[in-house]
Amino acid sequence: MLDLTQLRDEIDSIDGQIVRLFEERMAVSEKVARFKIETGKPVFDPKREKEKLDALSRQASGEFNSRGIYELYRQIIAISRKRQYQLIGKQPDSAKPLFTPVEALKKEGVTVVFQGVEGAYSYAAMHTFFGKDIQSFHVDTWKDAMEAIKNQKADFAVLPIENSTAGIVQDNYDLLTRYDHVIVGEQIIPCQHALVGLPGTSLGQIRDVYSHPQALMQCREFLEAHREWNTHEFGNTAAAAKKIAEDKDRTQAAISSPYAADFFGLAVLKENIYTNAGNSTRFIIVTKEKIYCRDAGKISVSYELLHESGSLYNSLSHFIYNGLNMTKIESRPIFGRNWEYRFFVDFEGNLSDSAVKNALRGLEAETRNFRIHGNY
Repeated sequence: MLDLTQLRDEIDSIDGQIVRLFEERMAVSEKVARFKIETGKPVFDPKREKEKLDALSRQASGEFNSRGIYELYRQIIAISRKRQYQLIGKQPDSAKPLFTPVEALKKEGVTVVFQGVEGAYSYAAMHTFFGKDIQSFHVDTWKDAMEAIKNQKADFAVLPIENSTAGIVQDNYDLLTRYDHVIVGEQIIPCQHALVGLPGTSLGQIRDVYSHPQALMQCREFLEAHREWNTHEFGNTAAAAKKIAEDKDRTQAAISSPYAADFFGLAVLKENIYTNAGNSTRFIIVTKEKIYCRDAGKISVSYELLHESGSLYNSLSHFIYNGLNMTKIESRPIFGRNWEYRFFVDFEGNLSDSAVKNALRGLEAETRNFRIHGNY
């Protein structure tokens, strides 16, 4: 009968040898790094690594062990690369940072652009983030807002990026890759849908309710309790509130935010009428200047990957190995390239942190079209 204790002792002995040999290998790897630093050779050499992995796997007996050796050494080589990135990052002539740290964003006397109309949730996000001491103007589309920054008509733009119920705003993810702009802040605004109307209007007077289709859907339980009302879809919630203010008809009401009611001089007839009380929208603050606040704690990046087994895992390993907490990952199709995707990743950190620098250096070397979209 086999002795489990003895078998475990044998494994411990073998593991001790593996640890010693691993450290020997890493010491040689550091010498390789110094050679690459002196000669300017890249750390990542996928052709050489593939040849090495194939050769090692052929030395193993049996298909299972062969595959195991391939996976084991793929990890060992990846760890070696990460150590080489660390050593390169310690060189005084390493690449100059693309982003400039600032103590704080300028929030007074700036010009801010937002999509929609005054009173919309983007308008509320803008004033919540910047306060009232700004110049602002609205545009019809999110692309127009990005163009306004590009053409220096505005210092900042406010764009919705994600809703807690509806998910990401796909078009704005795509715009982040089309423009060389930077995220420098974010603002979360609760979707506090309210029934608004002319001051003094009672619920019994209402016959028609106007709002954006999504707002009507989000307030369906409240509306089902008032089946005598006719609902009408409108371009957006703030525009619906504006219609009520302009028509001055007490039989009309709108579903909008309290911000829109206040802006257009309307009364809140019923508060908190949405079905999902936790519904919120996250807005990003975007600018043309490549800056970040010294106390920023979140970084957004994007990159593309080859269609190869383990490519996504290998990219995410840079966050794992450097102890960085990834908070979000999304993918978007790449235009003109069927079944290929760009990955967007948010993680905790600051561009001045050494662990962040190591992770970003590895991602830039081992992915395609790598972008840092901001630290905020």
